[in-house]
Order: sequence, then C-alpha cells, then structure tokens
Amino acid sequence: MGNLLAFEATARHGSVSRAAEELNLTQSAVSRQIQHLEESLGVSLFRRSRQRVVLTDVGRMYAANVRGMLAELSNATHQAIALSGTRGVLNLAVLPTFGTRWLIPRMPEFFAQHPDVTVNFGVRLVPFDFAAEPFDAAIHFGQPHWPGAVCEHLMNEEAVPVCSPSYREREGIRSPRDLTRVTLLQQSTRPTAWAEWFASVEVEVGNPLRGPRFEQFAMVAQAAAAGLGAALIPHFLIADELATGRLEILFPQRLLSSGAYYLVYPEPKAEAALVRSFRDWIMSRTA
Repeated sequence: MGNLLAFEATARHGSVSRAAEELNLTQSAVSRQIQHLEESLGVSLFRRSRQRVVLTDVGRMYAANVRGMLAELSNATHQAIALSGTRGVLNLAVLPTFGTRWLIPRMPEFFAQHPDVTVNFGVRLVPFDFAAEPFDAAIHFGQPHWPGAVCEHLMNEEAVPVCSPSYREREGIRSPRDLTRVTLLQQSTRPTAWAEWFASVEVEVGNPLRGPRFEQFAMVAQAAAAGLGAALIPHFLIADELATGRLEILFPQRLLSSGAYYLVYPEPKAEAALVRSFRDWIMSRTA
C-alpha cells in the first residue's frame, strides 16, 4: 500500500519531491517505494529526466486504475467510520425528481421508526444489474420487468397540464385548443405525453413534439414556473408549486401513464430485514 501511495502521489504531481512533501517522507524513501513497485511489476512506470518524472504509457494506465482503487478504499473507510454505532445501511438508487420531491421529504418518518439505520442515496435512471452495483433496492418507473428482481407497485403516474399564472394570462390560454399555439415543455423520457394528452381531449395538434426538452421533471417544473411554456407533470411531484401558486392546473383532464413507480430489489434480498422494513414503510405511504 505504501508503494501504491507513493506512486499515485508522484504520478499526480509529476514530482518526487512534491509527493514526498505530501506523504511526509524523504525523497529517497519515495523513490525506493516506486522502484520496489516497478521491480515487482516488471515494468517501468516513469521516464526520468533530471528533476522531472514523466509517466510511461503503462504508468499512465496503471495510475488511473490505482487512483480509482485508492478512492474506493477511502470511500469505504469513511463509510465504515460513519456507520459506527448504526444497526445497518440501506443503499438506495432513486430517480432524481422522485427522490428530491417525494421520497426525501418523507424520510424523517422512516428514520423516526428506525433511528439506527443509515440510508445512502444514489441516482440511476434505467434498470441495472444489482450484482454489479452497490445498491440494495431502487425506485423504478416503467413496467414491472427487472431480471432477477422483485417489483413492488408503489403508485401510478397522472400528469396534469400546468403553467405559471403569468404565462397563462400572457398567452390567453382558455381552452385545450389554445395549447396548440404555445411552447410545449417536453420531458425526454415521456416523448409521447403531449400527443396522448391532446388525443384524450380530442384536439388536433400539428407537432406535439415541438418545444425544449428536459431530462428531469424537476427541470420541467422549474421551466414552467419561470414562464417558459406549458408542461405535463405528475401531480404529486409539483405539490409545492401548486400550493404556492407558482404553477396552476390549466384543465382537469389528466394523462394516466402506461408506466408506474415500483420499489425494486434483488430476489436474494427479499427477506433481508432492512429491505423488508423499507418496503413495508414506503408501501404504507403509497397505499
């Protein structure tokens, strides 16, 4: 480990002396550690020129891998220290807007019931292999299809047409047909939403795909509140904007998505105590 630390610091600084200062070692000690590492690998990691050292092609590749390994080890160490005194940790992959707008504001209830549990949050937008990712469970939108995993239905998605009060007044939006001439804010993972909504209200529209596209509903909501256009957004994700009047529902017709939100976890963890506790809690909040 000492040899790897000496090598990574020297590679990062391009200098043995600066690496020695960082590691609180002598220059000769750092040089010996790098030499031992090169001897054990059987390759040259640096080209030496007077007072400078330059990574070889092999050294450059090895430095990137070593740096990643050391970063993972550092993160694991910090997590282990942080979890001292806790009963368990749940690593949860979430959809960003669902996580920030719906799940995290409700997490104090879960922690009140499980005060010694730590929940770590990460973002994943599409299904992944649980065996290759550091997650115990995930929040998924779409169909209940995830190889090797259990999908528990949480809630359906009903989107409502909204815009800011000032935008509605400026554009004179009085009927669904008026939306055919305004800017339509698009959510990239729901490309057919506007077309489906116009069809449900029996209004013909030339190009329902026109308008700026956003990757997350949080961005769409912010754009609509800023007066950039009209948007179709799940009602439960914009409760704050509706309550404060930053957004208003234009028409009562809602769009029920063909997909839904699911809690997903790998089959081997179906009876894991912490996964089971989180499953029972979140399903009670969405029942």
